[in-house]
Amino acid sequence: MLPTLHESPAKTSPAADSAAAAALLLPLWLARHDAWATVKDLETGRYLHADAGLAEQLGLAAGGLVGRTDGELFDSSIAAALRASEQTALAQGAALFAEHQFEFGGRRHDFEVMRLVLDTADRRQLGAIWHDRTTTRLRDQQLRSALEQIEQQQREHERLRREVADLALRDPASGLHHRAHFEEQLRREVDLSQREHREFSLVLLELDEPSPKVGALGTAGERAVLEAMGRLLRGGTRAMDASCRWGDRRFAVLLSGVGLATAHSRMEGLRRKCATQIVVHEGQEIGFTTAVGVASFPHTAHSQEALLEAALAALDEARRRGGNAVTLAAIRFDAV
Repeated sequence: MLPTLHESPAKTSPAADSAAAAALLLPLWLARHDAWATVKDLETGRYLHADAGLAEQLGLAAGGLVGRTDGELFDSSIAAALRASEQTALAQGAALFAEHQFEFGGRRHDFEVMRLVLDTADRRQLGAIWHDRTTTRLRDQQLRSALEQIEQQQREHERLRREVADLALRDPASGLHHRAHFEEQLRREVDLSQREHREFSLVLLELDEPSPKVGALGTAGERAVLEAMGRLLRGGTRAMDASCRWGDRRFAVLLSGVGLATAHSRMEGLRRKCATQIVVHEGQEIGFTTAVGVASFPHTAHSQEALLEAALAALDEARRRGGNAVTLAAIRFDAV
């Protein structure tokens, strides 16, 4: 029920009536916004007035604040923090806003407090408006937590999307890129080499005919060899290089910025790793070897098509030698 103005036998002025009406409206507005007023005697430090809502918020009886000091109500750390804000308000001589967070009555409290010194005829008082921010800040914290969770889910979704997109570009047996993706990288490397006058190498590899042991294992044995070959190629190439499964038993490697001699050395190391690699499948040790052909741009070819032909010719020569060998494409001596 709204408070009412009681009529006085003495006639009052319009200004006094307005002030009285404002005094009745203020508590309603404060309560609507989870705020309460207090007045404290600065000489004694005791509360002269405190809205009942603030006492209730603190878990006290309706008049639990009036007549008591902060030292009697709270522990020393809370009382000291309140006293420090009051001293600042006294020194400032104007309205001072401060925040206080503390545990009291088994609950966490988060207040924004405005303090203002009130000089009356007989004493100095300190008025304060206590605005409860506990619920609002808890809601803000929950909102931030929910937004962070959504952001994390979005990042995870994007990561999974990229993984799925990448898997679509890769051969499931070897884990290497498909030929179409590799050819696009090869085209870009040719363009880069022509613009910047830099060399790179293209390598074609083909698994030699499987041993009788691998053949006896059938498709499962062949897949184990493909998986091993894929691991060796991924582990033996740099981030700027590229490798792919070119065909059933054939692979391709692009070595960015690498000349013919360096490419030959690296592929000879890979050939030896293949020859000594131990693949275990269903308790059986199986091995494999590979033939390797190396070509470079622009030393052995001046176009993408010619480069592929040169690498294929070098691979055919390695196979003609019986496999398990690395051969180089012939270097062109004609003008570019």
